[in-house]
Amino acid sequence: MEAARLAAYVDATAAVLGLPLAAEHRPGVLRYFGLAAEMAALVNGLPLAVQDEPAEAFVPISP
Repeated sequence: MEAARLAAYVDATAAVLGLPLAAEHRPGVLRYFGLAAEMAALVNGLPLAVQDEPAEAFVPISP
């Protein structure tokens, strides 16, 4: 996702949620959302077949 579109998304989402976004926090939020968008693109780029099923829920156990 290009920077301008990402910034517009973050600004619009914060406004809809009524979430104030401090100017000093904005660069970090944009960086995080950019990273999340890159990860989502990797996952969305994987092909799925009809027979593919969702993974079971991970339940950690104590060591």
